[in-house]
Amino acid sequence: MTPAIFGMSGLTLTAEERAFFAEADPAGYIVFLRNIESREQLRALTDDLRSIHGRDDLFICVDQEGGRVARLKPPVWTRFPAGEAFDRLYRVAPASAIEAARVNAHALAIELAEVGITVDCHPPLDVRQPGSHDVIGDRALGSEPKQVAALGRAILDGLARGGVLGCIKHMPGHGRAQCDSHKEMPTVHASEEELEIDRAPFRALRDTPVGMTGHLLFQVWDAENPSTLSRTIIEEIIRGRIGFDGLLLTDDIDMEALSGTIPERAERAIAAGCDVVLNCWAKMDDMQGIAERCGTMRAESVARLERALASRCPGEKADKAALLAKRDALLGIEGAAA
Repeated sequence: MTPAIFGMSGLTLTAEERAFFAEADPAGYIVFLRNIESREQLRALTDDLRSIHGRDDLFICVDQEGGRVARLKPPVWTRFPAGEAFDRLYRVAPASAIEAARVNAHALAIELAEVGITVDCHPPLDVRQPGSHDVIGDRALGSEPKQVAALGRAILDGLARGGVLGCIKHMPGHGRAQCDSHKEMPTVHASEEELEIDRAPFRALRDTPVGMTGHLLFQVWDAENPSTLSRTIIEEIIRGRIGFDGLLLTDDIDMEALSGTIPERAERAIAAGCDVVLNCWAKMDDMQGIAERCGTMRAESVARLERALASRCPGEKADKAALLAKRDALLGIEGAAA
């Protein structure tokens, strides 16, 4: 098995993609807007991926948080709110915010499960910091670690009730970034004590089966390598102090925060201790290079992947419209209080 999650180029698999995926046997796949046209089409695509590997428990993920991070869009799919909506409600009515986040995630997961998606790269547990870049911004669940953890746990629970695994991100925290890691490398100068705030939500939810790194340079831990490429950060901070032992994905390895060729970046990430490289853009040369340079997935990484997939429960029967109505009623409390 290749330690990578690959993207696809279009609405259906090309013959070249089909042959490559059958040979490389990647750990999973990620879906983007270019792969999405209708419910029927997307379900056929995910079923096609499963048929290549001959198993139903395939890791097929998407970035579907709500707000501006949503690959499945109206009018075919529901518009879900960004994390900031639950942050605002939490300040007025914490228990209501937790329930609103849970039922919102449940409804979201129902839509994903219907089209064969098994993992949502959600929730972000990045603690929002004043003056930071808005790459996180309204995606954040708050600026207080316990609140972020409480809302994050509710989202994970809601996704699970809908039959979808969540993925906590971006370890060890993206909330202090002063630039967009899609475009350049953020450097964090915070002290060890200050960074305890960033780690806290991840430590609270460290038993989550799937997590993702962020491409940030933390001067206090490793002045040379960003988290994704730092053995020190992965072993001592993420695996050690946070205590996360789930499947660790990189953030998109194509992001401009990183340097070198895509296969070189992937090889460095795996060598640093990441279990799986996330490669989103479906460029065949890059995917082939990753497969060649990264080799076979480590036994402990395969075990983490299998544990994660085994933890996914069948979705509960639920009325999506009723869940959304309940969410809207709860979010209305914040409006009334304001």
